[in-house]
Amino acid sequence: MRVAIITETWPPEINGVALTVQSLARGLTTLGHAVELVRPRQESEPHAPADEFEQVLLPGAALPRYPGLRFGLPAQRHLHRHWSGRRPDALYIATEGPLGFSALGAARRLGIPACTGFHTRFDDFANHYGLGLLTPLVFAYLRRFHNRAAATLVPTAELVEFLGSNGFRNVRLLSRAVDTTLFHPRHRDAQLRARWGLDANDLAIVHVGRLAAEKNLGLAVRAFEAIQARHPRARFVIVGDGPARATLAAQHPQILFAGMLRGEDLARHYASGDLFLFPSRSETFGNVTLEALASGVPVVAFDYGAAREHIRSERAGARIELGNDDRFVEAALGMADRIANPRPAHVSDAARASVSALSPASVAEHFADLLGSLGRRTAA
Repeated sequence: MRVAIITETWPPEINGVALTVQSLARGLTTLGHAVELVRPRQESEPHAPADEFEQVLLPGAALPRYPGLRFGLPAQRHLHRHWSGRRPDALYIATEGPLGFSALGAARRLGIPACTGFHTRFDDFANHYGLGLLTPLVFAYLRRFHNRAAATLVPTAELVEFLGSNGFRNVRLLSRAVDTTLFHPRHRDAQLRARWGLDANDLAIVHVGRLAAEKNLGLAVRAFEAIQARHPRARFVIVGDGPARATLAAQHPQILFAGMLRGEDLARHYASGDLFLFPSRSETFGNVTLEALASGVPVVAFDYGAAREHIRSERAGARIELGNDDRFVEAALGMADRIANPRPAHVSDAARASVSALSPASVAEHFADLLGSLGRRTAA
C-alpha cells in the first residue's frame, strides 16, 4: 500500500502531533508500506530532506504566537497534479490547516480515500488566547473539515463519543503508542539528580511539554509550592520551551528549566523524576502522560485523554475531576507524601504496567488496517 501523510508539523519540531505522526509513518514503513510525506519546508532546512521517506516539501509560514512552528500554505493544484501522476492508495491528513484542507480537496477530486486525525482541540485554544467568541466557529470548521474525509481517527473512546455526539461522522479509535524501550525506569540517573541538587531520597517533580498559556502551568507551580512547603528539598524540573517560559522563569526562579530535549536525554529526565504533573485542560490526548508512566513515574492529571484511558491504579497516579484545581493540588501533595523517602518500587512498577501493551508495532498494524479499509470501502 502506498500512503501519503499530510502534516503541517514534523520533527525536529517538538510537539505531540509531530512525534505521533512520525511514529505512525515509521510504523507503516516497518510493515513494508510506502510512505510519502507532504509537509511545509521548515526554516533553515537543507534543500534535500533526509531520505527516510519520500517527501514533498511545500511553502509554509510561521504560526503566530508559536515561534518555531509553521503551517502550510494552500496547495490544492500542486497536490492534484502530483497525485494525478503518482497516485497513493490512501491519505492520512494529520492537521487541519490550509495544507490539510488542500489535501482533502485534491483527494476528493481524484477519488483517493482519505482519513483525518483529530489531534488538537483548537476550539479550546481560542479561549486561552482571548478569542472565546470564536470557539463555536472554530469547532464548526473542525467538524466541516473532518466530515469531508472518509473517517476521523482519534486516540480515546471518550473522544469518539464526544465527537460523534456533536455531529462528527465515522469517528474511529486509533490508540497512541509509546516507546517503552526508550522511556524506561533504567534511565534514572543519580548524577543528573545531583545536578538538580537532589539526594537519592529527595523529590523531583517533573513536567514536560510546550510552555504556553493553554498548558495551565500556573496550576503545576501551585501544586509544586504546596509540595515544597512540606518537603523543602523538593525541586521542580520543567522540560520544554515556548512563549510562556520567560514569564515563568522570571516569576519562579526556583524552577529548573531544562529546555527542549530529545531521545535518551529526555528519557533520563523523565526517569529521574519522582512525580509528573500534567495540569493541562485542553489536550486531545497528552502523549507525555504515556512517556512518564513508561518511565515508571506516577502522574497527576485531569480525568480525560490519556489519563482517563491509562491511569487505572492509585499507585500509577491520580485522575482529577476536570477543572477542580484545589483537588489537583491536594492529589499532587498526597502522591508526593506517599512516594517520599524513598520512592517505593511498586509505584514505578504500577506506572509502567499501565502502558506496557501500547507498542508502536501494534498501533501501526491497526493504522494500516484502518487505511486499507478506506480503499476497500471506496472500491465497494
